Amino acid sequence: MMRRFPLVLFFLLLTAGTGLLYAHCEIPCGIYGDSLRFELIREHVLTVEKSMREIEAIGKSKKPDLHQLVRWVDNKEEHARLIQEIVSQYFLHQRIKPVSEGEPGRDFYVQKVELLHRILVSAMKCKQGTNLADAQDILNFLARFEQLYWAEHGHTH
Repeated sequence: MMRRFPLVLFFLLLTAGTGLLYAHCEIPCGIYGDSLRFELIREHVLTVEKSMREIEAIGKSKKPDLHQLVRWVDNKEEHARLIQEIVSQYFLHQRIKPVSEGEPGRDFYVQKVELLHRILVSAMKCKQGTNLADAQDILNFLARFEQLYWAEHGHTH
C-alpha cells in the first residue's frame, strides 16, 4: 500500500493542472449561444403546431392513416420534450442563477423562473393534446422570458 501512495500522489499532481480534476459548468462556457436556444425553442413550437394540425386532419379523415397518425403524435411529443429539455437543461440548470430571499434581483429571478415553469407546463399540455393555444402560450411566455433575459444581460433583442 505504501508503494502505491507516491504513485497516486504523483498522478494527482501531474493531472491537477490539466483540468481533469477541475469542476466546471455542465457545458463549458462560450460553446453554446443563448440566441440559438431561443430560436430552437421557437422551431420546436412550430413543429409541435404542424404536428397538431396534421393529427387533427388525420382524425377528420374518413379513412385515417393510423401509421401517419402515430408518427405525428410521436413527432409532437418529441419536440415538446425537446422544448422542456432546453428550458430545464440549458436555462434552469446553467443560465439562471438562484437569488435568495432578500437579495437584490430576487423579484427579477422569480419572474424568470415563473415564465420558464409556464413554458414547461405548456409543453406538457402540448404532449397531452392538440390545442394550438398551448403551443401559442409557449411562444408568449418565451417572448416575455426572452425580454427579461436580454435585459439582464444588457442586450435588447
